[in-house]
Amino acid sequence: MNIRKLGKTGYEVSEIGLGTWQLGESFGALNDETAAEILRTARSADVNFWDTADVYGGGQSERRIGAFGDKKGVFVATKLGRNGDIFPNKTGYNKRNIKESLAGSLKRLGVDTLDLAQLHTIPTDVLRDGEVFSIMDDLRDAGMMRHWGASVENVEEAQLAMRADGCTTLQVIFNLFRQDYITEVFPLAQKNNVGIIVRLPLASGLLSGKWNKDTKFAATDHRNFNANGEQFNVGETFSGLPFEKGVGYAEQLKQMIPAGIPLSQFALRWILDQPVVSTIIAGVTRPDQLRANVDATKREPIEPKLIEELNGWYLDKVRPEIRGRI
Repeated sequence: MNIRKLGKTGYEVSEIGLGTWQLGESFGALNDETAAEILRTARSADVNFWDTADVYGGGQSERRIGAFGDKKGVFVATKLGRNGDIFPNKTGYNKRNIKESLAGSLKRLGVDTLDLAQLHTIPTDVLRDGEVFSIMDDLRDAGMMRHWGASVENVEEAQLAMRADGCTTLQVIFNLFRQDYITEVFPLAQKNNVGIIVRLPLASGLLSGKWNKDTKFAATDHRNFNANGEQFNVGETFSGLPFEKGVGYAEQLKQMIPAGIPLSQFALRWILDQPVVSTIIAGVTRPDQLRANVDATKREPIEPKLIEELNGWYLDKVRPEIRGRI
């Protein structure tokens, strides 16, 4: 597995990481054995960056990671700021609440200090105010975490987070259907040595290329209950695209990419061709999905001419259809 520096944390992380939303029962009730097998597969494939959050399955994802024995050399990043004691009221983002949230993650993960604690898509107004950054600095200095960063939902929030010197990483929605970060965020992140963690690299599965307009999702799946932003930010599901349009754009992409490369691996390779990107945290529900993601790192870089063509296609076709703030 190829490794990259995670910004000023200095951590050397695998190009493909592991998102563990699916390890929390609220996503679809993966059993303990399947969850453990995914973690074992990550270890065997040298996937050493695992991302979780206090709210994934009400802490179940953190507990499963904490109970997993073989984590030598693994960096575990968690997130805070979306549990009911804090979110959505701006006044909830105070030092007492944040400290208690971090303490819960420390206990569930079974560690004395968190490798990385990330603000979890907190309200834009809280980022604008900036007091939360000082709180994170103080709790870092107190030893609760080695580094802190922010998971954000749009360009403005990424720019706001980078005002804080203590912000070492950004977790962003970046994929072939969401390209604006290339010009609006990445140059500043590179200048400030902020590590970029990419989430939703396959646009909630649209870029797997396996679906059609008749595909249905379970009632408990966010691709069903949040398809139009009914429960949380619309950009978190299908990168903000209406499902049927997203399926159509995926079909167009299949005609544009080199023959013989699965669309999912092409989409991951396209992200990895951005040198500022440190790691990609694609979530999986089966070990074979993780192995397929890792195989994308073995693909050759994409030709510059095709990258330029894909950017023009995005600006002309895709971007006008995205709902919510980019």
